[in-house]
Amino acid sequence: QVQLVESGGGLVQPGGSLRLSCAASGSIFSINAMGWYRQAPGKQRELVADITFGGTTNYADSAKGRFTISRDNAKNTVYLQMNSLKPEDTAVYYCNAHLRQRITTPTSIHWGQGTQVTVSS
Repeated sequence: QVQLVESGGGLVQPGGSLRLSCAASGSIFSINAMGWYRQAPGKQRELVADITFGGTTNYADSAKGRFTISRDNAKNTVYLQMNSLKPEDTAVYYCNAHLRQRITTPTSIHWGQGTQVTVSS
């Protein structure tokens, strides 16, 4: 079994900052890419940012210049530093991980349960 547990969401005023964390645990042989997605009410889930094992990053246009994704491979943890938050950033944020549970198994995608981020005055 694999678990991804997010933390760090909450209520913040426009212009504020939050740092999300997501720790993967369980039966894990290796993790390749990890990422953050978000889903606002009535909208589809969308990519915010992702990062490879080697540290190559990719951002949605809405996140560029405001959000920073990073990871600690020793801790199987990915972070999302969010600055200059806007009301339109309000959503449930999910992390995912592309990982192999054993050396003999193919890569599979696992998701966390989500953490609510609300940007409001």
